[in-house]
Amino acid sequence: MASSSKANLAEQDEGEEAEEIEHFNDFTLASSWERFISEIEATCRQWLADGPKRLLEKGAVHLDSSDNIYKVKSELKNAAKIYSMEYYFEISGKIADWNCTLHDLQLCFGVKEFLVISPQSASGVVLDAPEATKLLSAVSIALANCSSLWPAFVPVHDPSRKAFIGIQNMGTIFTRRFEADRIGSQVPIKFMHLEGLYELFVSKFAYCMSDHSMHLFRVHLLMKLTYQTLSNDEDNYDDIQEADTENAESETSPGCGNPNRKHWDDDCPWNEWYSAEDPVMRFDLVVTWSEKVVESSLEMAEMENASPHEAEKWILAPNLYPNLSKGDRIGFASQLHLLVNALEMSFEAPFIEDFVSVENPGSDNLESTMVIPPPTVLDRVLKDLFLEDPQLPDFAKDEHKSSRAIKGAPVESLFVQFCLHSLWFGNCNIRAIAVLWIEFVQEIRWHWEESQPLPKIPANGSIDLATCLINQKLQMLAICIGKKRELNEEFEDCIGTKDDASANMEEVNKVGDESSSFHARSQAFDEKRDSLLTPEGFNGSKTVESKFSANAQDVHSSDKSTLDSIRRGSAGPVGSMKLLKLCQSLHAPFTQSAPLMTEDMHEERLRAIETFGFSFLERETLSSDMSAFKAANPGAVFEDFIRWYSPRDWENDESEAKGPSTDLTEGMNVDWPPQGRLSRRMSESGNFWRKIWDEAPILPASEQKPLLDPNREGEKILHYLETMQPHQLLEQMVCSAFRASADTLNQTNYGSLKEMDTKMDQLYLTMASTLRPLQVNLLSNTSDTIEDLQRLCVVFEHVEKLLILAASLHRRFRQVPRISEAIFSNYYNFYLPTMGIGLADVDTQKEFDMKLQLSQNERQVVSNMFTPPTANQSWRKVLSMGNHLNGHEPILREIIFSMHDNASDNHYASSSHRDYQQDTETYRMYTCGTSNDLRVALSIISYD
Repeated sequence: MASSSKANLAEQDEGEEAEEIEHFNDFTLASSWERFISEIEATCRQWLADGPKRLLEKGAVHLDSSDNIYKVKSELKNAAKIYSMEYYFEISGKIADWNCTLHDLQLCFGVKEFLVISPQSASGVVLDAPEATKLLSAVSIALANCSSLWPAFVPVHDPSRKAFIGIQNMGTIFTRRFEADRIGSQVPIKFMHLEGLYELFVSKFAYCMSDHSMHLFRVHLLMKLTYQTLSNDEDNYDDIQEADTENAESETSPGCGNPNRKHWDDDCPWNEWYSAEDPVMRFDLVVTWSEKVVESSLEMAEMENASPHEAEKWILAPNLYPNLSKGDRIGFASQLHLLVNALEMSFEAPFIEDFVSVENPGSDNLESTMVIPPPTVLDRVLKDLFLEDPQLPDFAKDEHKSSRAIKGAPVESLFVQFCLHSLWFGNCNIRAIAVLWIEFVQEIRWHWEESQPLPKIPANGSIDLATCLINQKLQMLAICIGKKRELNEEFEDCIGTKDDASANMEEVNKVGDESSSFHARSQAFDEKRDSLLTPEGFNGSKTVESKFSANAQDVHSSDKSTLDSIRRGSAGPVGSMKLLKLCQSLHAPFTQSAPLMTEDMHEERLRAIETFGFSFLERETLSSDMSAFKAANPGAVFEDFIRWYSPRDWENDESEAKGPSTDLTEGMNVDWPPQGRLSRRMSESGNFWRKIWDEAPILPASEQKPLLDPNREGEKILHYLETMQPHQLLEQMVCSAFRASADTLNQTNYGSLKEMDTKMDQLYLTMASTLRPLQVNLLSNTSDTIEDLQRLCVVFEHVEKLLILAASLHRRFRQVPRISEAIFSNYYNFYLPTMGIGLADVDTQKEFDMKLQLSQNERQVVSNMFTPPTANQSWRKVLSMGNHLNGHEPILREIIFSMHDNASDNHYASSSHRDYQQDTETYRMYTCGTSNDLRVALSIISYD
């Protein structure tokens, strides 16, 4: 027996050594379920060994629904079925707060990291109850073999119920079991109230169902309520219902009007051109109570009647419309994009009329793709453009500091209004623009021919060279119309004066030649102007001399009276300056104002100066001033004019100055004659100025031919407008439209949002640099500028969407700007990475999620956003839950009930680990839902 036993031991040792050498594991006798458990165990051991950081390096997937949760996935096979096992874990070691974004199972059961095993099927749940139990047991055994405390869950029942069963091995004694299910409809009335939910939780551990309401149980409670403001769609529905009611009443009550609904952006500057959708869909208000200990259902009934203002925390979460970050173009940006397309097409024809004429070779394509609005729309636009406003707006009001760097025009000017109307006229196609421009120019010609003032043009008599050329031309035309009106009125007045003069001559039988009406008016105006502007002590006329100098002590009084009698067009003496040949004061004449010029006229003048050394306009202006000087200073010489007109060309010679003359100026302390000489430039033979002086007639400014001929200049301007090339028109329209759109948006009141101020500043600088080639006529149909303009439209679109959001937030939180600033800043950082690309390429899967905790002084403002429901809103919502906020019940109520027990009181305590000799959460129930939906998740610790 001994020898046989020794032999058997020897054979057994040899077998073990052979097995170790071959490393062969015999699973031929193991069942498929045992191999399945072993495969789960191997996977879990690998995940435990790797740890969170290593799993991230291996490609763990981040959950979009949470900021700090990742998952790894592994496929397992058991017989003919394939299962998917997912491990969810967190990187941060912080305890998750339910105000943060948690995974659904974390919220339901209060776990941190966990496993989920589910079949790879269409439903993704285990429909067979025995299979679910067996699957959960396999995972539990595998985790126990790994000494892992991870909880494991299996989805069961119908997917819409969101039901789970789970288990967690907490050590040698405790096991936690999980179960969650959902009632999707017909929630019992008892469970709509806090008292019923409390009794449901207590029933899980009370000894008798009949007496648990009479016993006191120390139940810990956390509650979170979510309120939601009405969305715009719900508001619209209510307004429709109210409108129908009012219409029904108005049918029986004549004269009862139905006012239109006020849109959210009715007072925003862009509302004149389009109505923007409110980017804020609604707000969610999350109200949380601090942990309470409830001992009876009566306390739950009292808590249901508590006001949300008594809660510990208020957290505001904005819900923005998804299209805010999608590629849906809105407002000015979309129309500017179409205008740039029209600019690109404008090179296809040399004249504006070619885009309207049917004889144009490309007219078939234009006819089929581009629509012209009906005549009624055209008439409405023209009436709006040429509607006379009795008071001109302030063109520089709310103008951005960098706006004038763009060669456009003020927003309220006539041409800019034409550009803005063009953006929406016929969807801004080239044919519609051509039709509108032709009618626009015809209307301007009518104003010119009828001498009617142009609307929306400042009447200050100046031309702003910082604006586009078309705006300069219209300003010039407005001035010409004003001059033309003055001449017409003067002609009518002169006709009346002529008739009166003829009647007087017939009465006195005085025969003589009548002067022309224009000269008669000019002479009368000159005398009146001289008498008003000449100081009384300057001896400007014989009348003044005789009135204030009764004793004529000057030996030359008679000569002075003679000179003054023929002096015309004087504005008064120039200090103590005297004429060179006569001891008379040098008088400054009234001169014609320098003729106004547009940008192209200045360029033409500079080219003439470069070619001929002078321009025709300079010659005419200089001749006019010399004629007026001669009329105001009879007996003056060329040197006198130079001393007054160009002092730098007169060189004083003080070293050779003589003493004062005594023969002509006896008794007068004056230095005469002035000593000096002309500069070298003016002393040269054949001097251009002296030649003009010799040829200039003696005429005051009032009798001269006007330097600006309004009729000639007006016709030149109209010829320019009627014959300009299409691309020249579109280039100026693009510059003006971009600037006007930005100026319109810049008038928006969005508070003190620094990010928005920065983006607006950057937008103007970007527009100025991108539009510069259009301002210097460097654009061609093959230019890369078109692509730059397309990119500018994308930039403009981003800024426009941000600004509309800023305006929407500011108008809601005007009294508490911290809220609007915090929300906008958070969204700005979320949106910023997409601003370098087109909105069509934006990843729309990622949604904006933000939660802002409110202070006590901010709660009332947010509470006012929940306006009491109207009658139409009340019948659609049956109030069946408590904790109302201004008549609004919460859309979601979440409660966590928990029961704590001390493990030392249990008979298992003597053999338990010291870590469990403490307060343990033995029962936990999470409820989530409304009056029509209730979800309950229960976790219970049991002692094995």
